[in-house]
Amino acid sequence: MKASTRPQANPREHYRVFRTIGTRWMDNDVYGHVNNVVYYSWFDTAVNAWLIEQGALDIHAGEVIGLVIETQCNYFAPLAFPQTIEAGLRVAHLGSSSVRYEVGLFAQGEPMAAACGHFVHVYVDRNSRRPVPLPAVLKRTLQTIA
Repeated sequence: MKASTRPQANPREHYRVFRTIGTRWMDNDVYGHVNNVVYYSWFDTAVNAWLIEQGALDIHAGEVIGLVIETQCNYFAPLAFPQTIEAGLRVAHLGSSSVRYEVGLFAQGEPMAAACGHFVHVYVDRNSRRPVPLPAVLKRTLQTIA
């Protein structure tokens, strides 16, 4: 019998830091649950808010910016307004100029993720848009959740 390669939901223990995100009425679609595109927005919010709060990313004047080159999400249970979402975050891979983040989206207090995904940032020079090595402060910060 062939082993299943079907994606599985991750438990909270898989992630290093968490952020609370409120759902909005407009996040729901006509089927009464959060539309799939909103999940990607939550991934972006979880990662970038954490980086900014840690002082590792200056989105207005920093010399480097992160460009998303890959993203993916698997859905396991519906989420809907007015639920509160808890986004779990960890770094799965740290390269010389890139980072793979893994994000789990949990209904508040639930032990298993309703959705799990990842995205990859490549850090580039703000002006030239060419890849650059991760700045030391960014690398140190990312290592804390790797």
